[in-house]
Amino acid sequence: MVEMFPTIRMRRYRKNEILRRFFKEVYVSTYDLIYPIFIKEGLERKEEIKTMPGIYRMSLNELNKEVEELLELDIRSIILFGIPKHKDSIGSEAFNKNGIVQKAVRQLKENFGDELIVITDVCLCQYTDHGHCGIIKDGKILNDKTLEILSKIALSHAEAGCDIVAPSDMMDGRVKKIRETLDENGYEDVMIMSYAAKFASSFYSPFRDAAYSKPKFGDRKTHQLDYATIKQALREVELDIKEGADIVMIKPALAYMDIISKVKEKFNVPVAAFNVSGEYSMVKAASILGMIDEKQIVKEILTCIKRAGADLIITYHAKNFARWIKEGDDIR
Repeated sequence: MVEMFPTIRMRRYRKNEILRRFFKEVYVSTYDLIYPIFIKEGLERKEEIKTMPGIYRMSLNELNKEVEELLELDIRSIILFGIPKHKDSIGSEAFNKNGIVQKAVRQLKENFGDELIVITDVCLCQYTDHGHCGIIKDGKILNDKTLEILSKIALSHAEAGCDIVAPSDMMDGRVKKIRETLDENGYEDVMIMSYAAKFASSFYSPFRDAAYSKPKFGDRKTHQLDYATIKQALREVELDIKEGADIVMIKPALAYMDIISKVKEKFNVPVAAFNVSGEYSMVKAASILGMIDEKQIVKEILTCIKRAGADLIITYHAKNFARWIKEGDDIR
């Protein structure tokens, strides 16, 4: 006797919009999104970044207005990148208690308190006159001397009132040093979101234009990860967790979803992904040329980053995505 099996048709799950929504597994919320803000010292009014259409360097004068707009869109988290007037060999403005980021944090916390999560980028590249992420001697980045500076930056941000510090330098041991410094000074509650698996990527080019952080010589391949590696990325993440990272980040996002997925499967910590400037600008350029439907592409990108395992997504698309939701567009 021949056993009969029913015909399996997967299309039954997808035959109309109600069923597709019923079986949908991944949703992106505005609470998943972190919006990057460039804050420039001495700027009178915001200026558009040519390589990143729709993104601006902000002045302190206009920062509150920008955040009010974000809160109205239900975006509750930002990450600040400072652009100082003065640069030197050790990036001293990065840990100046009256530096541009420190002023911005104090201003935001005075005006918005716990309504807004303020994350601060901790690095040196936009503060040094050579454009590298650490202290340089004879053309080489000195890892351990850089740790001292990074911990001073993180402490100055905590003193200003930030909620989370995000070291992006990729120096060995920086999470441990920052955690010790914060704890010793009474900032045990300030979280660390480490750029744990940050790859040496060509997708960063528009950011370097935005933050004036392009290195004057050489590159960053001695400390950022080679894009052909997986095992090193997982080890970097593991080390940062052991050193005290509360959140680990993978950067960039789109070409590294396999890394996001592996990190999420292997480690029981929140995972962030940075949908970086080059990824953003490619979408905007194609949209401006009429080659793609920007709303649908952005929806797909953010959903797939979350599907890969990201709990949090840093993205320049955040404001537009939130605005489309508020306007009632069917993008979820």
